[in-house]
Amino acid sequence: MKRFFGEARTQILLWYLLLFLGFVAIALPLMRYFIFAKVNERVRKDLFEEVKDFQALMAGQLTPSDRVTIRRMREDGRPDFTLRPQTPREVEGVFEVFFARRVPEDDTFLIGIVDQKYYKSSPRALPDKLQPGKPLMLRWQSMTQLPQTEPEISDSTIQGVLYIAEPIEVDGKTVGMLVVAHTAEGERKEALEALIVVMEVIGLALVLVLLAAWWVSGRVLAPLRGLVKTAHQISESDLTARIPVVGDGEIADLAKTFNEMMDRVEESFATQRMFINDAGHELRTPITIIQGNLEVMGDDPADRQETLVLVMDELDRMARMVDDLMMLAKSERPDFLRPEIVDIAAFTEELLAKVKALGDRTWHLDAAALGSVILDRQRITEAVINLAQNAVQHTAVGQIIAIGSAMDRTHLRLWVRDRGEGIAPNDQVRIFERFARAAKTRRKSDGAGLGLSIVRAIAEAHHGTIALHSHVARGSTFTLILPIRPLPSTLARRP
Repeated sequence: MKRFFGEARTQILLWYLLLFLGFVAIALPLMRYFIFAKVNERVRKDLFEEVKDFQALMAGQLTPSDRVTIRRMREDGRPDFTLRPQTPREVEGVFEVFFARRVPEDDTFLIGIVDQKYYKSSPRALPDKLQPGKPLMLRWQSMTQLPQTEPEISDSTIQGVLYIAEPIEVDGKTVGMLVVAHTAEGERKEALEALIVVMEVIGLALVLVLLAAWWVSGRVLAPLRGLVKTAHQISESDLTARIPVVGDGEIADLAKTFNEMMDRVEESFATQRMFINDAGHELRTPITIIQGNLEVMGDDPADRQETLVLVMDELDRMARMVDDLMMLAKSERPDFLRPEIVDIAAFTEELLAKVKALGDRTWHLDAAALGSVILDRQRITEAVINLAQNAVQHTAVGQIIAIGSAMDRTHLRLWVRDRGEGIAPNDQVRIFERFARAAKTRRKSDGAGLGLSIVRAIAEAHHGTIALHSHVARGSTFTLILPIRPLPSTLARRP
């Protein structure tokens, strides 16, 4: 049960249900209020129409049917009609003519009050709350002066009645009153019944929608379950599991991103495993040499001295290897570079002066770019010296090695060119890997094969690349291609 409520689609549906209930809790009272307001607005409009017609009668606007009613009233001896009633009997005549003129709408009642007493109504049958003696009728009978309109009565015994009371005044005294009343309970009840039906339909639709959403959300979230299943299948020895990507959208993007991440993790693990194997292999050789020589070392001082020299040489080689490994590890840190503004022309000449000490070669300066860029002077110097050292190892005494620089609007290029033995096409990619060596070369060093890996790491730390152009027996050209960044005012130029 705990797992069921913890599932993503269960929580989504619960939130949908909570939001819907919150919507209903807010919308239902508002709908009821606006429905009742519409009912009241329509009823008041009808009430004002009745009052306007009564005012028209009092203003002398008689219809032919009114004249017939007045004539019959005179023949029958009933109260006569006059436009300015002075006595209660004359007021009764006004009501007789008006009640004969109007046939009120359903639930609307025309009530005549004469001399603070109930006289007559149309229709004659009044609902219980409008009967004589009831609180509302007593209220009307006690009124002597009344404004044009009255609001809805809020007392529980007369709730739901809207009315307008129109007084008949003579010399400032109220002698009669027409009350146009409407009982809105029936209309409100019908409106509430319709509202209940709407809510029942919405509730049934909600149940169906939640069931459908449960099924649909299960389909939509299926890749997430696949992600969990795939994650459980992944182990240190097996990183090949991937999530099937179906369709488009955020879930498909998540599956693609997870697969891409696993590709990088698998590649990283493979690189790490190969690196550990290669490092172990490379370090095992000097350890074996040291151990073997120490085991056979005799008591002869000359033999001891020779063994000591050999052991120190192997230890120096191991120390250089460890330093190179630490350099590669540091290249992944954000503080690996310390950028500064560098004048490229002066920097290129400085590099040439430094690399001349690496070997007896014919050193040339191909070109020196004009301008300044932002880079780590020490790291780039280390990369170029590594490239020059590599060139020395693959050239003979007196052969040409040249360095140069060029710059355009977007990139700086620093290269080391030699006329040595060159690199076979099959080796041109793998030589940048750690501990890699080109096949069939006459290397003059016991290096571990980390120099070009360090060069590539330095270039990538500058968001650049290292390019190689080489032909066997014709030489090689290694080029650092570094993007140019705008020169900020916060960096000081160093000499």
